[in-house]
Amino acid sequence: MSTSGPLGEFLRSRRSLVRPPDVGLPVGPGLRRTPGLRREELATLSGVSFDYYTRLEQGRERRPSRAVIESLARALHLAVDDTRHLHHLAALTADPPTTGTPAPATTLRPSIERLLTRLSPSPAYVLNRVSDMIAANPEGIALFHGIGSWPRGRRNTVRYIFTHPTARSLFVDWEATARASVAQLRTMNAHCPTDPYLLDLVSDLESADPTFHHLWASHAVGPRRHTRKDLDHPDLGTISYDFETLYLPHDELRVSVYTNTAT
Repeated sequence: MSTSGPLGEFLRSRRSLVRPPDVGLPVGPGLRRTPGLRREELATLSGVSFDYYTRLEQGRERRPSRAVIESLARALHLAVDDTRHLHHLAALTADPPTTGTPAPATTLRPSIERLLTRLSPSPAYVLNRVSDMIAANPEGIALFHGIGSWPRGRRNTVRYIFTHPTARSLFVDWEATARASVAQLRTMNAHCPTDPYLLDLVSDLESADPTFHHLWASHAVGPRRHTRKDLDHPDLGTISYDFETLYLPHDELRVSVYTNTAT
């Protein structure tokens, strides 16, 4: 991670995606060395000084006002999820935690264990904030074909998507699944972007798969929402599911449930 910190990295990533014509600016003569907007262009569009914006992106300005963040979000044409993430990073920059982040959850309340049992035969499982599968009903384990042979401590759905040999054929739209899993991972850890549990996982996956490296570097964010998932399962055949995510924010957990669209 660069010295600019998570806020500066996110701003730089989003600045690189905006072309001058997208915001009414001329491209100008000659070759542009900067992808997207230059710092001075974004500063002008957002109504702040070039020096202030530079200090913000470099991590030397740590208390941007809400108005400044809103102005930057508008200038960058950020979507709702990106804007929310930008505000979160700004708040974290202004008031960093004074204690270490607790380790990701590894246990469940008995009531959630019972819920997983009662959800059968619909596949269901529980993930912590780094996407470790800490519990599942039998159908949930079977859905991720082969994950049951991994040690419990490595049953991580993002790891599965990028490193298990079955994953790219299991998910019919593997690219969309991969993008969503990385965006969710960053979103769930927005409050602790330098947490060692997260960074260890990211380091492993960046070394294992260049696609993960590219997606993580893009700073995509967005929580899991209702969607449809089409699978080509070695045991179940071709099957479509409605996918729902139920959040337990106090525990930093989420319950994922699949219901067969054919029933």
